[in-house]
Amino acid sequence: MYTPQHYKNENINEVREFIKANSFGILVSQTKGRLWGTHIPMELDFDENGTAILYSHISKANPQWENFASGEEVLAIFHGPHSYVSSSWYEKEDVPTWNYIAVHAYGKAQIIEGAELMDSLKKLVDTYEHASEHPVSVENLSEKTMRQVNGIVGFKIIISEIQATYKLSQTRKDTDFHTIVNQLESSPDFMSKATAEAMKQSREKE
Repeated sequence: MYTPQHYKNENINEVREFIKANSFGILVSQTKGRLWGTHIPMELDFDENGTAILYSHISKANPQWENFASGEEVLAIFHGPHSYVSSSWYEKEDVPTWNYIAVHAYGKAQIIEGAELMDSLKKLVDTYEHASEHPVSVENLSEKTMRQVNGIVGFKIIISEIQATYKLSQTRKDTDFHTIVNQLESSPDFMSKATAEAMKQSREKE
């Protein structure tokens, strides 16, 4: 992913927290001679050596998993808030742009089965059920329901590289920066408001 130096986020702990908070991403790989993308949650975890690993699963009917055994690199894309930035908000004439956060994680996918697959499914469900009034647990699902596990392929991605772009008007002087934040905050669009919040948090860390 092309990222100008001033937009790179090299704080690995912050980027990992971003992945956890925005875990519904896009898995991209070569499949049947074409680029193939699948939209799925991918949960970040770590092994006993501290190696970062993404766990997920896809439908067995999805041919993307068939190339996992080849050892080819795959790409997991995670995105956060983003918004259009009008050049009418600047003090001086310039081009409009787009603010956004995006993270790319590269690695090789390995199929998982048995206890490792069940453990990944349990963690996935527990992560998203904790706020439910009546949370569902994999351990409490019926045998009939759990037969659907036969229709999926579990996998893990051993992460070899993470690239993070946080394009949040870092190069703008304070006057323009605060005007952009105010304009985004006044928008009815949720993403615009979320982008403004990300901008403020980023500026506080500078």
